[in-house]
Amino acid sequence: MSRSNLLGAIFGTALSLAIASSGAALAAGSHSGGHGMMHDMKIGQPGDPSKVSRTVEITMYDNYYEPESVDIKGGETVRFVVKNAGEFVHEFNIATAAMHEAHRPEMMMMVEHGVLEPDRINHEAAKAMQASMGHGMHDEPNSVLLEPGKSSEIVWTFPDHADLEFACNVPGHYETGMHGTVKLHR
Repeated sequence: MSRSNLLGAIFGTALSLAIASSGAALAAGSHSGGHGMMHDMKIGQPGDPSKVSRTVEITMYDNYYEPESVDIKGGETVRFVVKNAGEFVHEFNIATAAMHEAHRPEMMMMVEHGVLEPDRINHEAAKAMQASMGHGMHDEPNSVLLEPGKSSEIVWTFPDHADLEFACNVPGHYETGMHGTVKLHR
């Protein structure tokens, strides 16, 4: 089996798991949460780069993060340097568990419209989806979506209190364990 066929088979299996676990949301045609989650400032806000207290490096593998949790002081502004060391497209998204759940149907739509492929982001399909639906790609400061081998940064100011996690909402990835805990401390 060629590498691309193997990736497609694995992606298809993960997609099947995601469809099975989120069928109700898809049937309802939910478009809430997810990419528009920045309206819920309980999770914090985009940080001022001049106020960064430290840098945390996050490496994304096929279906886990390293580290699996981060300790953050309430109100702290942190720069996350995120690298995708896996063979699939992965996301690093800071939100609550409920917000991640609401976001997954949007990610499923990106797969259904050909935007997310197992190992690449189809930017032409994203433009077409944006033109037809008004929704095509991530453009939120609490999230990065990366192809294999790519890196990016997020600067984020955390609230004093919140139950947050970071997660990959590409279909099937959260369900197979690709999420970590943000431990907020005083």
